[in-house]
Amino acid sequence: MALPQDKKSLDMVDEKTRSRDEEKDAYDVTVSVADSVEGDEALKLVGRERTNQFSEEYNRKLRRKLDFLIPPLCAAVYFTQFLDKTSLNYASIMGFPITGQHYNLVSLAFYLGFLVWEFPTVYISQKLRVAKYLGANIIIWGIILMCHAAATSFGAFFALRFLLGMCESCVAPILILIITMFYKKDEQGTRISWFYVMNGLTQVFGGFVAYGISFYDGHAIVPYKIIYILLGGLAILVGVCVVIWLPDSPIHARAFTTEERIAILERVRDDQGGSENKHWKKDQIVEALTDARTWLIVLTTLTTSIPNGALSNFSNIIIKSFGYTSKQTLILSTPGGAVASLTTLLCGWYSDKKNERMIPIVFCLLPTIVGSAMLIGLNGSGNKGALLFAVYLIGTFGSALSSVYAYNASNTSGHTKKNTINALTLASFSVGNIIGTEIFQPKDAPAYIPGKIAIMVLLTVQLFISMFLRWINMRLNVKKAAKLQEEKVKHGWSDEDVQRERERHAFMDLTDKQNPFFVYTA
Repeated sequence: MALPQDKKSLDMVDEKTRSRDEEKDAYDVTVSVADSVEGDEALKLVGRERTNQFSEEYNRKLRRKLDFLIPPLCAAVYFTQFLDKTSLNYASIMGFPITGQHYNLVSLAFYLGFLVWEFPTVYISQKLRVAKYLGANIIIWGIILMCHAAATSFGAFFALRFLLGMCESCVAPILILIITMFYKKDEQGTRISWFYVMNGLTQVFGGFVAYGISFYDGHAIVPYKIIYILLGGLAILVGVCVVIWLPDSPIHARAFTTEERIAILERVRDDQGGSENKHWKKDQIVEALTDARTWLIVLTTLTTSIPNGALSNFSNIIIKSFGYTSKQTLILSTPGGAVASLTTLLCGWYSDKKNERMIPIVFCLLPTIVGSAMLIGLNGSGNKGALLFAVYLIGTFGSALSSVYAYNASNTSGHTKKNTINALTLASFSVGNIIGTEIFQPKDAPAYIPGKIAIMVLLTVQLFISMFLRWINMRLNVKKAAKLQEEKVKHGWSDEDVQRERERHAFMDLTDKQNPFFVYTA
């Protein structure tokens, strides 16, 4: 009697197994349809679970290949952008015809265009191939920059600077996205610093170029026009290189084999940052706007950008006010760029080495606060050496924005949420720079004491915001770890099960809050 009973039980088990298999097949079909919208583009190459293993040596060689292609092109873009954006600073002491409050308004026009077009450009870029879209914008702004040489009136310069800002507004969001798609979290801070360092290097390069042009004494063309023609031509060249060589994503990276593209995606799988998704998701926008950390990032970007807007357009005027000639000012501005570059590289290295994003911001703000205090305290002293040293100290604060970019890259998941937060960050960057162009008022020249006090106060406030953000992320990680432990016990998961679930979640285009396996970087 026992045998028939056992056979009946086995038949029941077989029936249940067939039922589960049918459900699984139906689920897989549903998933494959949903993946095209809900999941990342990465699912076109890799599955939800890891099926490909690559050796450490293979990944090291692959990273080296990435480093020879992506960071240099990103750096060329940022070099061009910052040089073109600050071209007005060099033109201001090389015969530029706009002065006084009109000069302030021309400075402001760039960031106004930047602000107006930031959200539309991010939306458009998500729908298109991001690198191709970036390259087209660079070519267009190179043409616009060359047109500056033909402008003669305030209205023309204002309009051209506005258009320049519109074209350049896509740069940082796209470069940050590209870095996050190709690099792991503990590599992103360094790679972002490798392109952001161009902010300082352009100050050195631009200073020497402007210094050389300043010796031109011909009458065929005004010196500042030469600057615009040269820089515009350089931008067009960089734009063409970007269109040809910069990959849009690991899926469309033509310079890499299919195996290498899969390996790139598998390298970043455990970071839970995802790759890309062409569909805008309303719930991710809502989450970005209701996340308190988003607005703290907006605030910290604002407090950095106001000083940037002031100093990027007035630093040469400040140095000249110490009693130097125009030629001396151009050459003496270059060490400040070297200081900024070194600070950016050191902060990027420390950021990845210690898995920190906010502490490097503190390191780079403190010298600027000291430098601002020196400029205020030593005003009228005639001590040129000490005043120049103070100006060079101020240059360290620029790397704070590089750390903010790295923070966004490492602490945000969900493609739409990433784009929303990057757009808000750059919008606050433009608002801060607009305000910054007005804190150095003509009536306060040549000392600009109120503006220098404002810089010192703003960066002091930013210190506290940065530490508060760090505390929030550490607290969120504790909560996530506790919740994950609860789920592990509830489902009876082993460590292998947890790893499997982590891999399955990687390319689901979930936000950092939706994904239980996402870990924040302090």
